[in-house]
Amino acid sequence: YIPPLIWGKSGHIQTALYGKMGRVRSPHPYGLRKYLMMPDGATATFDLFEPQSEHCIGEDVTMVICPGIANHSEKQYIRTFVDYAQKNGYRCAVLNHLGALPNIELTSPRMFTYGCTWEFGAMVNYIKKTYPQTQLVVVGFSLGGNIVCKYLGESQANQERVLCCVSVCQGYSALRAQETFMQWDQCRRFYNFLMADNMKKIILSHRQVLFGDNMKKPQSLSDADLSKLYTATSLMQIDDNVMRKFHGYSSLKEYYEEESCLQYLHRIYVPLLLVNAADDPLVHESLLSIPRALSEKRENVMHVLPLHGGHLGFFEGSVLFPEPLTWMDKLVVQYANAICQWEKTKSHCSDTEQAVSGQE
Repeated sequence: YIPPLIWGKSGHIQTALYGKMGRVRSPHPYGLRKYLMMPDGATATFDLFEPQSEHCIGEDVTMVICPGIANHSEKQYIRTFVDYAQKNGYRCAVLNHLGALPNIELTSPRMFTYGCTWEFGAMVNYIKKTYPQTQLVVVGFSLGGNIVCKYLGESQANQERVLCCVSVCQGYSALRAQETFMQWDQCRRFYNFLMADNMKKIILSHRQVLFGDNMKKPQSLSDADLSKLYTATSLMQIDDNVMRKFHGYSSLKEYYEEESCLQYLHRIYVPLLLVNAADDPLVHESLLSIPRALSEKRENVMHVLPLHGGHLGFFEGSVLFPEPLTWMDKLVVQYANAICQWEKTKSHCSDTEQAVSGQE
């Protein structure tokens, strides 16, 4: 990965550019929005994009994508990635986090949380049922990386028809990250404040459903929590006062322990690519020991750690102006292509061996 010469080696600028504009000259892929009713009355939505060319192995392959915190299919970095994946022959299904789309109302008193896999699982099951011949490439960005890894590790059945999984810029353990996210080095406390402010706005836009007179509202969620939400200055305060209560956790520690993918990573048996940047200001370097140790123990796991890229930045460009397509976009698609070709070669060799054995 070769970042832009003038500013590309600053993780803060990379992260700020991603946060402010997502991508430059981002395309507008056309997709169909699907609605799925969840058992608790929530309405999950995802956008479905059909491939624009034949896949390199000539088969049906679908990328099931989980965006970052409070993100959805209309974000520019998602649109750019989806357009590139479509042109490489992939169908794409992109989850819209519950409550993140401003024009979609909540139908139950629950929003997306750090590790809830219900909506992502419903989207994957829809794809498997609707396209029985398709194989899956699972992709998660930031918080979405935690969700997809946790989903795959929750059940062996969740890994059926999955070719590989790619997680980009996740932190692996919210419990370990909690302390580092309150520290001022690398301005993490400031980033924490900005992200908390964005979360507050999203929650308050749904306050009538979440805090109003609703029989389905969690009993532990009260007007006092709404008051605390207004004064919250960190994601941890929001998680403690609001988010953990959607799933009935008694403490923030329990919520972070149970919702992190850390305890599920060793149960993933499909090829797993874990991508981080060494200068990511949001993910403390101590957290990177998790994917490093896992990749040393497990043959199916690869940890990629470029020196630069920030948080979901990875912009490329010669001197000043970044290219529309990032190194991250190309890495995910090229890795998926390689796995697809490897699986097809394996299948072909197996068929040949069976044929030879039958002749003998």
